[in-house]
Amino acid sequence: MTGLIEVRVGKVGRAHGIKGDVAIDLRTDEPARRFTPGARLRLGDTGRSVEIGTVRWHKGRVVVSFVGYPDRSAVEALTGEWLSVDVPADERPSEPEEYFDRQLVGLRVLDHAGDAAGTVAEVLHMPAQDLLRIDVDGEDRLVPFVIALVPVVDLEAGHVQLADVGGLLEGDE
Repeated sequence: MTGLIEVRVGKVGRAHGIKGDVAIDLRTDEPARRFTPGARLRLGDTGRSVEIGTVRWHKGRVVVSFVGYPDRSAVEALTGEWLSVDVPADERPSEPEEYFDRQLVGLRVLDHAGDAAGTVAEVLHMPAQDLLRIDVDGEDRLVPFVIALVPVVDLEAGHVQLADVGGLLEGDE
């Protein structure tokens, strides 16, 4: 049996209209999985939870209502609260060649020959593509997270392996 981990999925944004709808600032790649009617989400560190009533998209943002928060005044009290949920530690994204940040951070980075080169410190989500921030002996290196440069992601073995492309982990000096 697998354990559970807490994952932040969004932050309560501004009220939308007068009927208790609220915009959510997403912190998840899979809003359709996390924001469904009936789903329960924890509010920050309060120990309280909310139940999703309705979900819709408006101008590229997810807008939800919470059960028991019938109007704008009620939902405005939640503005700025983080929303989180417990998920199985081994949960995988819906698409087979995608990964959650939490699965990548901490993985060993191997060069093309299989030698240790560093550790994935962070995943940066940029407009053009995601980048892996790799710690190489205390120095940060950014590598685009694309299959041509990072052809191997082996979660079971605990590493990613870089392609044979010169300069990937070189500094600016």
